[in-house]
Amino acid sequence: MPSMSIERPDPDELLARVEREKAKARRGRLKIFFGAAAGVGKTYAMLLAARERRAENIDIIVGLVETHGRKETAALLEGLEVLPPKLIDYRGTALREFDLDAALKRKPSIILVDELAHTNAQGCRHPKRWQDIEELLEAGIDVYTALNVQHLESLNDDISQISGIRVWETVPDTVFEEANEIELVDLPPDELIDRLNDGKVYLPQQAQEAIKNFFRKGNLIALRELALRQTANLVDAQMLDYREDNSIREIWQVNERILVCIGPNALAERLVRAGKRFATSLHAEWIVVYVETPELQRLPAEKRDAVLRILRLAERLGAETVTLSAPDMSTAIVNFSNERNITKMVIGKPTRRGWKRFLLGSVVDMLISDAHNINIYLLGSPRHEKSRSGDQSEISLYRKSPLPGLSVKIQTRKKGYYLGYFWAVAVTIASTVLARLMFGRFELANLIMVFLLGVVFIATRFGRGPAIFASFLGVAIFDLFFVTPYFSFSVSDSQYLVTLLAMLTVAILTSNLMANVRSQAKVAGHRERRAAVLYAMSKDLTASQSEDEIVRAAVHHLYTEFGSRNVILFPDANGRIDYPPGRTMPESLHDADLSVAQWVFDHNEIAGQGTNTLPGAEAIYFPLSNKETMLGVLALLPVNLRRVFLPEQRKLLDTFLGQIAQTITRVRLTEQARKTQVEMEAERLRNSLLSSISHDLRTPLATIVGSASALMEKNNALKADEKLELSRSIYDEGLRMSNLVNNILDMAQLDSGAIELNKQWIPLEEIVGAVLTRLQKRLADRLVSVKLPPGTPMIYVDAVMVEQVLNNLLENILRYTPEKSPVEIIAIASSGAVEISVADHGPGIPNGLENKLFEKFYRVRHEAAQSGVGLGLAICRAIIEAHGGRIHAQNRPTGGAVFSFMIPVNHAPPVIKEEE
Repeated sequence: MPSMSIERPDPDELLARVEREKAKARRGRLKIFFGAAAGVGKTYAMLLAARERRAENIDIIVGLVETHGRKETAALLEGLEVLPPKLIDYRGTALREFDLDAALKRKPSIILVDELAHTNAQGCRHPKRWQDIEELLEAGIDVYTALNVQHLESLNDDISQISGIRVWETVPDTVFEEANEIELVDLPPDELIDRLNDGKVYLPQQAQEAIKNFFRKGNLIALRELALRQTANLVDAQMLDYREDNSIREIWQVNERILVCIGPNALAERLVRAGKRFATSLHAEWIVVYVETPELQRLPAEKRDAVLRILRLAERLGAETVTLSAPDMSTAIVNFSNERNITKMVIGKPTRRGWKRFLLGSVVDMLISDAHNINIYLLGSPRHEKSRSGDQSEISLYRKSPLPGLSVKIQTRKKGYYLGYFWAVAVTIASTVLARLMFGRFELANLIMVFLLGVVFIATRFGRGPAIFASFLGVAIFDLFFVTPYFSFSVSDSQYLVTLLAMLTVAILTSNLMANVRSQAKVAGHRERRAAVLYAMSKDLTASQSEDEIVRAAVHHLYTEFGSRNVILFPDANGRIDYPPGRTMPESLHDADLSVAQWVFDHNEIAGQGTNTLPGAEAIYFPLSNKETMLGVLALLPVNLRRVFLPEQRKLLDTFLGQIAQTITRVRLTEQARKTQVEMEAERLRNSLLSSISHDLRTPLATIVGSASALMEKNNALKADEKLELSRSIYDEGLRMSNLVNNILDMAQLDSGAIELNKQWIPLEEIVGAVLTRLQKRLADRLVSVKLPPGTPMIYVDAVMVEQVLNNLLENILRYTPEKSPVEIIAIASSGAVEISVADHGPGIPNGLENKLFEKFYRVRHEAAQSGVGLGLAICRAIIEAHGGRIHAQNRPTGGAVFSFMIPVNHAPPVIKEEE
C-alpha cells in the first residue's frame, strides 16, 4: 500500500482565514467597472448590469450617475430608483453631490455610485467619493462604481509622463486591490476616437481638442495596456487568495512565475543571470530564494557576505529576493513554491556524486520527487570549472568584495576555531581518568557511557567538528586502555570490534544530534530576540501620538538593534528633504548628506554606503514609504555593514521601516481626520451663525428702517406720543442688535481664550441684586423669589462675568416661559463650592436635550419662544468652565426647568478687620 503523507493545516492560517471570512461576511461587495479612458462605456455597462439585477427583483438603486448628456446612457435610468442628489451651494452655484446619509438610511442591497475618483465639494462628510463608498461597504451595502486607469495613485507619474497631463483626482491602489470584482470595459483606440468624432463622448469642439491632447492614439494604446495589466494582476492576486482560502497546494499553470534557488557556491551568480534571461524571454515574474539552514548559518562571514552580494545583484536585475530560514532546504523550497504558485524552477546541478549522493541524497533529487507540476531546469558548471576543486572555485568567488565599499580580509582559521578541539582532548582525558577509576568495578558498557557523556558535552558547547573528533579520540583511548590486549590497538576478541564500532557510531550520531539541537536553540534564541525587539518597537510606536514621538521611538530602537546612529528625514512643503526641527537625540545622526537623501526620496530606492547607487556616501539611505506615497528617508550610519545587510538583519530592518511608515501614516490620517472634523464643525457653525444672524438682524433692521422712515416722511403729521413710540421702537431694536453683536463677540473671545478673568471676593447677594436691578422692568410682572441662606460665603469670581451668566439665564426664562410665571433664584453652600440655581414654571426642556441646550447656535423650537441666536447658554457654559465650575439643566418634578451652576470655593475669603 503506498504511503500517504497528511499535511496538517497551520492553526494560525486557519484562524486568519476565519477572520477574513467574517470580515467579508460583514462588509459589502465592491464591483468596479474599469476602463482605459472616458467614453469606453463604463457607466453604460454599469447601468446594464443594474437593470439585470433589477429584473431579478434585487433591491438596487442609483445613488449618483453622471450621464454627461449621453441620451443612450440616460435612457437606461428609466425604471430604476434614483436617489435625489445632495445640493451644496458653492459660490452661488448648486453642486450635485452623492447623498451618503440618505443612502445609509435607505440601505439597499446594491447601490450605483459613479466616478470613484471624484473629489467631493466642501461640506460633505468625506473629502473623496471613494471614502463615501468605503462607509457604504462597511454598512454592508454592495456598491457598483466606475474608474479609469489614470486615476490609480501608483500610476500617476507614469500617466503624466505618457500623456503630458497631470491627473489630480486619484484613488489609493488599496481600494482597487480590495475590490471583489473587476469588470474591464474595453474599447479599441480607433473605435473610441470614432465615438469622440461622433460627439458621443464630448461636444464636437471639446472632442477635437481632446483628440489633439489626451486622446491621441498612442496615449490610448498605452492606457489600454495599463488597464489590461492592472486587471490581469488583480485577477492573479484573487486566484492566489482563492488557492490559499481553499488550501489548494497544487500548482496552477495560469501565469509563468520562475523561482531561482541559490546557495553559497560559485554557481549562484550564474544562476541569477540565467534566471534573468529566462524570465525576460517568457515575460514572467521571477523570484530568487536563498534558504538558510542551521548548517549554513555557521558559514564564515565572508561566504555569507557573498550570498548577500548575489541577492543584491538579483534585486538590481529586477528580481524579488526572499531569504528563508528552515532546517530542511528542499521542504522549505517546495512549501514556498506552492504558496507563490511557482511554475518553473532554476537550480544548480547536484555537486555530490557516486556513493555520497546515494547515501546522503541531494536537494535536487528531493525537489524532483516532491515539487509536483513544476518544471525544473538544472544549470551545470562550465567545463573549465569542473577541473577545479570546490574550495578553489569558492575562493575565486569570495575574494571579490562582497559589498561595494567594504573590504574583506580572508582568514582561513580563527583563534576560537581550535578552542573546541582543545576542550575535546581535555574532556576525553577526564573521561579516561574517570573510566579508569571505574574499571574493574563496572561493566565496559558503563564505561562507554562515560565517554559518550563527554561527547554530548562537547557537541553541546562547541558543535559538530570537535564532537566528532572527541568520538574518534574516545574510541581510540577506550581500545588502548580498556580492551585486551591493553596498551595496544589490536583486538583479541572479535566481539570488541562490534563494541567499538557501535561506540563510534553512537558517538557520531549523538554528536550530530546535539550539534543540531545546539544550532536550532541558537536560531530559536535569535528569533526570540528579534520578536522581542519587534514587540518593544511596535509597543512604543502604538503609544506614539505625534510624528515627533514616532521619530524618537524609531531612532532609539534602530540605534539599540543596529548600533548605528540614524535620523529620519522628512520633506518640506516644497518636497525638499530637510532635517526636522527640534528632533535631536544622542542617537541621532547630525551630518547626513541631504542630496543623497533627496535622490532616495525622489526615486524610492536605497542608496549610499554598501549599495550600487552613490556608494561613496558615508551613511546608508533607505526610503520610508507606504503603498501610496513616499513619507521620508531613513539615514543610518552603520558601524558594520554586515550587521545591516545580512539577510535576517535586512529583513528585520525592512520590518522596522514598515512599522514606522504605518505608524506615521496612522498619525497623519488621524490628524487629517481631526482637521476635517474641525473644518466641518467650523463650516456648520458658520452656516448656523449666518442663518441666525440673517434672521435676527433682518427683523430689528426692518423695524428700525420702518420707524425711521415714518419719522422722516410724516414728522409733521405725527403726534408726540406716536413719535415717542417710534423712537422707542428704534431704541429697543438697536439695543437688541447691540446685544446680539455683543454675544457673538463674547463667544469668540471666550473660545479663543482672549478674556482674562478679573477675580475678586464678592458677596453673592450683590451679584444677584445687580442683575435683578438691570432686568427690573422686564421682570415687573413676575414674582421673583430669591433664597440665599444666611452664612452664604463670598465667592472668588469675575463679578461682571457671573452677572452675565445670571442675566442670560433670566433672559432665557423670559424668552421661553409664559408671561407672569414666577421665577426662583436659589443658592446652596456646600463644602468647597456654592451652587446657584435659576428655576421657572414654564414648559420645561424636551427629553434628551438637557446637554444640547449649551451648544452654540442651538435653539429649542417652541411656540412661546422669542427670537434669538442661540448663544446665551453657550456663553454661560464657557464662563462657568473658565471659573473651574460646571453648569447643567434639568426638568423639575413639579413642572418647569432649573438651570444650576457651581462655583468652586477653594480657600476661605480674607478676614476684614472691624474699624475701631
